[in-house]
Amino acid sequence: MSISIRSVITVLAALSASSVAPAQVTEDAEPLIAADSGVLTVPAVIKLIDNEVILPGKTDDPLAPKDGSEETEDGAIARPAKPAGDLATLVAQFRGSDAGSRELECLAAGVYFEAKSEPLAGQLAVGQVIANRANSGRFPSSYCGVLFQRSQFSFVRGHSYPAVSRASRQWQTAVAIARIVDQELQDSVVPNALFFHAKRVSPRWRLTRVGSVGNHVFYR
Repeated sequence: MSISIRSVITVLAALSASSVAPAQVTEDAEPLIAADSGVLTVPAVIKLIDNEVILPGKTDDPLAPKDGSEETEDGAIARPAKPAGDLATLVAQFRGSDAGSRELECLAAGVYFEAKSEPLAGQLAVGQVIANRANSGRFPSSYCGVLFQRSQFSFVRGHSYPAVSRASRQWQTAVAIARIVDQELQDSVVPNALFFHAKRVSPRWRLTRVGSVGNHVFYR
């Protein structure tokens, strides 16, 4: 049964009248609306927004935050906290077979093919290089753009890379690292690095060395 705006206004007016002399409103007081008036009695109205009546118990408040945050007592919006913990703890939380998007898939592929046998810190460092490039303005502005840039990653062939066993723990760890890098949950031990190579080679780059992690040396 729908409630007309006119009925709502009538109820609001009656409720407003009761607030003028609150001491007169008791459990034994006479009804505000006569029983034979033909006006439909409704629960107290909480909000009236764009002619939408929101009744008690209705949860789809259009003013409520949509991101899981809550309003504190002082009216501020409390945002949900980011996951916390050391790198191993975060990897355990985020490990999974599905990256969730094409961009994260590219980032995870870079981590997997370049560093799947490295310690977690080394995988994070490689993932961070891809993210740093995407944010640098010197390289393509997306993870996939960085990954498929010509002559940058040896495992890439054109715009594809070898098939991956998504059930493998190494791939699922790479997905976790990609999510951690994308959400900026952990800092790399080689910050701002834009390049890296395996320790077994010596390209003699004229770049600033940032440090080494596992079997890779990092530069900017």
